Amino acid sequence: MIELDAAGVVVEVTDPDAPGRTHARTILAPVTATLTERRVAVIGANGSGKSTLARLVNGLRLPTTGRVRTLGLDVAREGAAVRSRVGFVFTDPDAQLVMPTAGEDVALSLRRTVPDGGQRAAQAREVLDRFGLARHVDAPVHSLSGGQKQLLALAGVLATEPEVLVCDEPTTLLDLRWRRVVDELLDSLDAQVLLVTHDLAAARRADRVLVVDGGQIVFDGDPAEGVARYETQMAALP
Repeated sequence: MIELDAAGVVVEVTDPDAPGRTHARTILAPVTATLTERRVAVIGANGSGKSTLARLVNGLRLPTTGRVRTLGLDVAREGAAVRSRVGFVFTDPDAQLVMPTAGEDVALSLRRTVPDGGQRAAQAREVLDRFGLARHVDAPVHSLSGGQKQLLALAGVLATEPEVLVCDEPTTLLDLRWRRVVDELLDSLDAQVLLVTHDLAAARRADRVLVVDGGQIVFDGDPAEGVARYETQMAALP
């Protein structure tokens, strides 16, 4: 469960016309919502505040107003505990994959829960096999395709068995084939998934949709209705 209690983000930015002077800029207006649904999609234009909202859920970004509780934990005070139970997948897997080979990268995710190196390597192989990447266990990460990298990033996160998974546009950089693979994987998970996406078909399959515009939640509810509202909003732009 994700609880947002008047949670918002305001930052100080430099005034370009007056060096040395700053002013407050609202990145995300205060949001109050309790998200209990298994699949929640967040849609909106680039720069609307979607990613900021996603990062609040596991404490990658802290609210400057209100508070956020995930799985009953306050992200500002219990960030480490939150991140041990909440996985996060970025748009670009290269921002997430840090080890030389696929096997080593998954093994790195297991270092807290599997202290023995041999067991960790064996479990990493099992994880890769589950995601159809077993033959790439010793492959250099840089040699994988974009889709394989995103699948590897997901494998590393899911190896820790998170209770909540936050995905920030995980299919944006993928071709149609790999988009389907990742979409099907996300749809099959037991964990609660908060999906920030431009894929309106994926948003329609969610249990609940939030539409973000100009740093505000302008719709919260039925996926079909939310997507229709967003499409109308985008069509009205010059």
